[in-house]
Amino acid sequence: WRQYLVYIGFVALFLFFAVVLRDSGFTSTSNLLNIARQTAIIATMAVAMTFVIAAGQIDLSVGAIAGLASVTTAITIARYGPLAGIIVGLLTGLLVGAVNGLLVTRLVIPSFLVTLGMMGVARGTAMWITDTAPVPILDQRYNAVFGSGSLGPIPSLLIWIVVITAIGTIVLRKTAYGRQVLATGGNERAARFSGVDTSRIGFLVLTVSGVVAALAGMLYAGRLQSGRFQWGEGDELSVIAAVVLGGTSLFGGSGSVVGSVLGALLIGVVNNGL
Repeated sequence: WRQYLVYIGFVALFLFFAVVLRDSGFTSTSNLLNIARQTAIIATMAVAMTFVIAAGQIDLSVGAIAGLASVTTAITIARYGPLAGIIVGLLTGLLVGAVNGLLVTRLVIPSFLVTLGMMGVARGTAMWITDTAPVPILDQRYNAVFGSGSLGPIPSLLIWIVVITAIGTIVLRKTAYGRQVLATGGNERAARFSGVDTSRIGFLVLTVSGVVAALAGMLYAGRLQSGRFQWGEGDELSVIAAVVLGGTSLFGGSGSVVGSVLGALLIGVVNNGL
């Protein structure tokens, strides 16, 4: 029932708003594309969060990492160009995610506490290096690819989420790593006795979550054409809500990437309709 609830709820709410707002342009192509743009960044982070929660962990720092990565990307683009900005943005997420993973798996500190603390550290760092001011991105090539452009009538953000969803679904359902993630979240002791390196799995899911959160921050920067510490603020709750709505158990052991993305779209439909 949990697996199909999000699909039923999405269809029901979409039909409800389509009927109630039939004269307000809710079902127009421009508004549907707008919903996709608004939810694409949340959906991107939800894909990685699916692995984190399915492995029995939690990551509250994704929104702050997105804001920090948007800032480091924007600063680097202004000085060294878009390619260097992309590399630095991804390395920002890699570094923060790896620190989260090491603290959780090596020092055995609960991921809730580690990522809650990292949320404050990442946001404070972004505020410090920019003096709380936005950093504009003037390179239109970067902005077009990472958020504000389109391929014909299809927004670039929609292309990003389709690609990320496909990769996440294949990895979770068709690879040994995906099965090890689910095994670790379902019963860590049994997984360890079966030969799964559960510490490695915990480290990897948190590290990848940091990298994907950084990518989300880069998409924020491209869409809004600037880096700012406020981008991503509060997104961690929306991301977790989307994952749980999509059928992933908060206790670990099960997960659905497509369900998580649809959960993000469900939240977007509600916000847009209201």
